[in-house]
Parts: sequence; structure tokens; C-alpha cells
Amino acid sequence: QVQLVESGGGSVQAGGSLRLSCVASGSTYSNSYSLAWFRQAPGKEREGVAGIQTDGATVYADSVKGRFTISKDSAKHTLFLQMNSLKPEDTAMYYCAADPRGLRLDRAPRPGDFLHWGQGTQVTVSS
Repeated sequence: QVQLVESGGGSVQAGGSLRLSCVASGSTYSNSYSLAWFRQAPGKEREGVAGIQTDGATVYADSVKGRFTISKDSAKHTLFLQMNSLKPEDTAMYYCAADPRGLRLDRAPRPGDFLHWGQGTQVTVSS
């Protein structure tokens, strides 16, 4: 069993920054899991934002490259997403996800790649 709890969402003006966190726990969770951030805006499909492998290798969606940074603190079982230069189109519910399999680095993460999901944290960017 794996539990994921996100935090750090909120409302910010365009150009601002937010840092999301996700704490992982559970009897089957380990630092060998691949981790990722997804987002879903109203009426849209869930999309992968960024992913990070066990060895720290990362992959990003084109829409956030250069603005968002994914990182993790393995000792604290915590995943982060630093979001800078936020745009109104970044408004969405943000979810963290974990999976015991390896992460593909040739494309942005896809929902089907991940088994475990958090409940989400809302990010709202106003113009």
C-alpha cells in the first residue's frame, strides 16, 4: 500500500511562484519508485508535467520546460515541484504519482504509467 499526500497549492498572480510537495508513505513504498507530477484542468484530460527516476534523471512536458523543476528528498520520502513564471494556463489540480516501474525519459509521463495517486492540490493562477 502506498499513500501520497500533496500540499503547497494556492492562488498566485501570473509570473509568481509556488512550490508543491508530496509526501509518500506506506508499507510497500520505497525509494526505488518512479515519481511524477500530473495536472488536470476542468474539462481537460490529466496530463503529465514532470517525472523523476530513482537515479534523479528527469523529464518534463514541453509546456513547463525552463519554468518548473521536479526534485525529491529520498530521506524524507518527499517529492517537490518548484513552479516559476506561472501562467493562467497552469491553473489546474496537481497530483503526484508513484510507480515501482522505471520511468520513460523520451516523453512526458502518462497517467497509465503510474499505479499510485494522491488526492491533489489546487493551483490557481490569475492574470
